[in-house]
Formats: sequence, structure tokens, C-alpha cells
Amino acid sequence: MRCPFCHLDEDRVLDTRTAEGGYMIRRKRVCTNCNRRFGTVEKIEQLTLRVVKRDQTREPLEREKIRRGIERACSKRSVPSDKIEQVVQSIETQIYQEYETEIPAKEVGEIVMAHLARLDEVAYIRFASVYQEFHSADDFINEVTRLTKRPIRS
Repeated sequence: MRCPFCHLDEDRVLDTRTAEGGYMIRRKRVCTNCNRRFGTVEKIEQLTLRVVKRDQTREPLEREKIRRGIERACSKRSVPSDKIEQVVQSIETQIYQEYETEIPAKEVGEIVMAHLARLDEVAYIRFASVYQEFHSADDFINEVTRLTKRPIRS
């Protein structure tokens, strides 16, 4: 690894730790030339999956967009941020396991809703109301009824 200070390629690893559930490695290094310390991060590089939108346009799958949607649905709920991160990681893992190059936007929404239903029912209803474009109180009632009749999973 090239030192960011003296730009020579002479360093030693002092410490290595896994992060993000083993999907990332952080290393503390010291340059053997200038003795300055610096850190590096190694992360799995995934091929970009494309989301096919309703109008057939395509855009890259964005983890942060999924996270923002979940955070918005969980707003003012007692859902810890580390739990949200776990759900986002789980959603991303599921998508990359099931799809290779493209995924319909409808499938992304369905996967997010399935995870939210297990995480927090109110967040699920909030997300579903936007994602499924609820237009009336009946839409909410129907979804709540459907949610309460589903089998309970832990």
C-alpha cells in the first residue's frame, strides 16, 4: 500500500479488524520509511445491479436509497440505527443472491416490505402506503387487515 504521506510503497500492518458483519476489513498501517500511521479499508466490490423502473428506464441499485426509505418509514419509531443497518445489509444480500444483472423496482419494494414487516409493523404500513400508492383510508385498512392475518414469524 502506498503511504499517503511520503508516497512510498513500504508499510507494515499493525492491526486488522473486520467490520460490517465481515463484509469489510479495516487495517492500521505504519509506513516503514516515514513512520507515519494511516488506515485502510477493504470492502467487497460488487458488480452494479440495475433497477428496472416502471417506465423501463434503468438506474444503479443504491444501498443508500434503500436505507433512506427504511429510515423514513422508521422515523419516530424506536428502531435502533444498528438494526436498520442489519436490515439494509440483509436486503442487499438477498438481492445480490437472487439477481445477477437487473431487478425490477417492484421486486426491490417487495423485498423491503417483507423485511420491514418483520422489523416494525408501523414502519411497514408507512412504507407500503407510499410504495403501493394508497389513495384512501380503505387502502390502509385493507393492508392492516392483511398484515394482522399473516402468520407470525420471529
